[in-house]
Order: sequence, then C-alpha cells, then structure tokens
Amino acid sequence: MADTPQTTELIASDSFELDPADEAEILEEVAHYERPQAACIEALKIVQRRHGWVPDGAIDAIARVLGIGPGEVEGVATFYSLIFRQPVGRHVLLVCDSSACFLTGFDELKRALVNQLGIDYGQTTDDGRFTLLPVCCLGACDGAPALMIDEDTYGPVSPDDLPGLLEDYP
Repeated sequence: MADTPQTTELIASDSFELDPADEAEILEEVAHYERPQAACIEALKIVQRRHGWVPDGAIDAIARVLGIGPGEVEGVATFYSLIFRQPVGRHVLLVCDSSACFLTGFDELKRALVNQLGIDYGQTTDDGRFTLLPVCCLGACDGAPALMIDEDTYGPVSPDDLPGLLEDYP
C-alpha cells in the first residue's frame, strides 16, 4: 500500500479532483466494456491506488467520469471489502475467518495479532503502519489459517510466525 501523505487534506476538503492520469486510466477501463458501470470496481481501485483509500468526494468524481449516479458507485464501494472508505495504514492485514481458518487456529492467530499490534479490527497502529481487518475468505483454505498483508497471502500462519512476517512490512 502506498504512503498516503494527502490523507488529512482529503478528509478536510469537500472537493475532490481526479488526477488526470487516473481519469485517463478509468476511461481506458470504460472502453473495455459495453456499459460504463462495469468499470466501476476498477475505477475505485485506481483512486485507491493513488490515495490509499476512496474519499467521499471521489465517489462523485468517479460517477461523473462513468456517467452513472453516485449511488451506484457508493453501492459498489461499500459492497467490496477491499475498497477502503476511510484512511488505512501503509499496510493492510486481512485475517481470514472462513470455516477452514476458524477450525485451524484463527482465534489464536487473531489474538496474537491484536496483542502484538495493540489494535483490534478496524483500527490502525499509532505509527500508521498497519490496519487490521477481517475478511470472510482469502481462498487459501489449503493454507489455513491464512492472512493477507497488502497483496501477499500467507498460510498456514502461526502466532510464532508473526514477528518475522511483520518485519518485512516497514
């Protein structure tokens, strides 16, 4: 996850301007589909890649580019768990709580993360390094319990693995 120095500016500002490169990339995505709505997820990911999250003003900006209502964009943004609607840390830890992970040590893994990081689900460490979130399935049942840090999936993960694993994410 990229550093997000603009985060406080985006919270304080009611206006949002899409970066011209992001708008161009969104329009490229639109060209791949018959209906512009189909590019909505990619448009949200493009904005999130630049800012680390999708601020409220971005919903209207994306809707304008796609030619759809902001409610449609908001519906997509709030449905997908990997679109962040509030600022997150430099690294996002997603802890899988699917049946396979639950049966193979999810509770112990979550407890160890909470203790090591000093935060619970939905919170970010004071240094802005990590945000901890649950996810209902990572599709890594053969490696349960599993977790994902940014775009890297790990499993099976034991509490003893955490210190070394987290060191790789400054």
